[in-house]
Amino acid sequence: MIQLPKGTTYAVASVYLALIAVSAASNASECVLTTATNTYQAGDVVEFTSGWTRANLRVFRVKAAGATSVTLEGFDTTSTKIFPVGGGVGSLRKISAWTPIPYMKAFEVSGGDPKYATETFIDYPDEIQLPDGFSAASVTMTIADDPSLPHHAVLQAATDAQAVTAVRAILPSGAPLFYNGFPGFNPNPTMSGGAMTVKCGLALQGRVVRYAS
Repeated sequence: MIQLPKGTTYAVASVYLALIAVSAASNASECVLTTATNTYQAGDVVEFTSGWTRANLRVFRVKAAGATSVTLEGFDTTSTKIFPVGGGVGSLRKISAWTPIPYMKAFEVSGGDPKYATETFIDYPDEIQLPDGFSAASVTMTIADDPSLPHHAVLQAATDAQAVTAVRAILPSGAPLFYNGFPGFNPNPTMSGGAMTVKCGLALQGRVVRYAS
């Protein structure tokens, strides 16, 4: 169903729990991680640091958890070409608190476009293009300026620490999207008529993870 963004809410991860080691990751329609002892529950949100480059530093929702296992909701790792057997070891860290980012004026994604390498051949008159991955992606948030609100301090602290930080958007339908990257908060307000605004960039370190509800 086509959706409009009006009514979407935003938040930034503000508290992370200690890292939990991941000693194995399965190749399955929904990846199951073998972990050190954890207290995770279904519905928790975790950042996965992994030897699998297409999983590394992405944010997932926990579908099921046991004392030493975590199932990542919707994360299909059946392709052993993309996700080599034994290559998914790493760590998890749970996001235990989110700070709302109210008064969002714009939430714009740039980059992430397909790239192509152009090739020519002696015996063929036409150039051809071959797929060559995707361009780097980032988010730019334009936020109404109110330094008394707590998200200002959270974004500034993450920027100063150069810490990979998650941002969550929840659509009016209830569907969440999880972005993860290096924030770059500029506290200097723009004054051009209307509400003063500040901007925060987010240099994405992995593809967005989204769920239907």
